Amino acid sequence: MKIIVGISGSSGSLYAQDLIQKLSSKPAIQLALVMSDNAKKNWEIEIGNTSYEQYKEITYSKRDFMAPFASGSAQWDAMVVCPCSAGFMGRVASGVSDDLMTRTADVMLKERKKLILVLRETPLHLIHIENMRKITLAGGILCPATPSFYSQPKTIQEVIATVTNRVIDLLGVSHESYRWGS
Repeated sequence: MKIIVGISGSSGSLYAQDLIQKLSSKPAIQLALVMSDNAKKNWEIEIGNTSYEQYKEITYSKRDFMAPFASGSAQWDAMVVCPCSAGFMGRVASGVSDDLMTRTADVMLKERKKLILVLRETPLHLIHIENMRKITLAGGILCPATPSFYSQPKTIQEVIATVTNRVIDLLGVSHESYRWGS
């Protein structure tokens, strides 16, 4: 399975870090990353380092329109934007493809591939809700970064996992996770 992880400029780098670690540990997954400039700044503020650089061999510049997944003919399976800012969501909902991340989201929608936006924004106003509606009608999946507590998480990492494990489920990737009623 070929998956692109986009990291936009909202708070939530811990979600991205956890998701990347889990997906990159799966040998059957070919992973690619794209980060906005603000994503890199937020990562440094929230995580306290530039550990995203360990993934530089699979990271593409936001201006690299020659990246394989910038075209539907490359047959990538899914894109997750985690975290997803309301601004990024708005550009996707409006069909704006002004960088590699928005272009790739556009490709996923037009090719009827999975596009999962892990929205990290609150509160929401009507424009956000309308953009969520547009993306949903176009085939995208909105998965807000809203933790669950069924599993009685004890640490921040366990709380984060309630969101990232849900994203991995939405991708259709097999993994160990808390299951309701288990």
